[in-house]
Amino acid sequence: MTTQLPGVLFDMDGTLFDSEKLWDISLDDLAARLGGTLTPAVRKSLVGSNLVETIEIVHAALGVCADPTDSGEFLLRRTAELFGPDMECKPGARELVAAVRAAGIPRAIVTSTPRNLTDVALANFPAGSFDAVVCGDEVTNTKPDPESYLTAARLLGADPADCVAIEDSPRGIASAEAAGCAVVAVPSEVPLPPGPRRIVIDSLAGVTVDWLRSVRVRLASTTPV
Repeated sequence: MTTQLPGVLFDMDGTLFDSEKLWDISLDDLAARLGGTLTPAVRKSLVGSNLVETIEIVHAALGVCADPTDSGEFLLRRTAELFGPDMECKPGARELVAAVRAAGIPRAIVTSTPRNLTDVALANFPAGSFDAVVCGDEVTNTKPDPESYLTAARLLGADPADCVAIEDSPRGIASAEAAGCAVVAVPSEVPLPPGPRRIVIDSLAGVTVDWLRSVRVRLASTTPV
């Protein structure tokens, strides 16, 4: 069996960046603006959600009838104020992206975050770190639908079944697995159980390209139909 790795597909928030804590601030500010507070359980339910889902969940949790467009614009504007050139990366994230790039393996970002915020965050990585970027506002169906991962693999010219996806959320894992990817799950805000198409690890620190190749081989026989 080949040990080639045609593509590595990285989630962004919570996987490469420790940015969920920044979303905590903007979501709390949105809730306060709407006259309420979010419980920890509601906040955890938002991990990996797209903008439309996020606003729907927040409004329902707070029991308010507010303009979703206004709430969404406020959330994006407040989050943009928090994102910046000094965003904190998750342990091992910079090193792994650099190693995958040095090995000549195609790389993509697959995120539910809109393009304007994604561009701000990815400015923290050197130019050329990623060959493709698929954002939440650039697909018809976001995670957990497989469209985002299928699109990223296509942009890399790779079969998704031959790619490894790196994710931190249940929505993202469901998306990647439905696309046929092998998944490295790195819990951030919520626990992630093991599964037939995933390997769960505590951190990206120390993860190597050879190890990612081995993951692809180990999980290659369980591609969904």
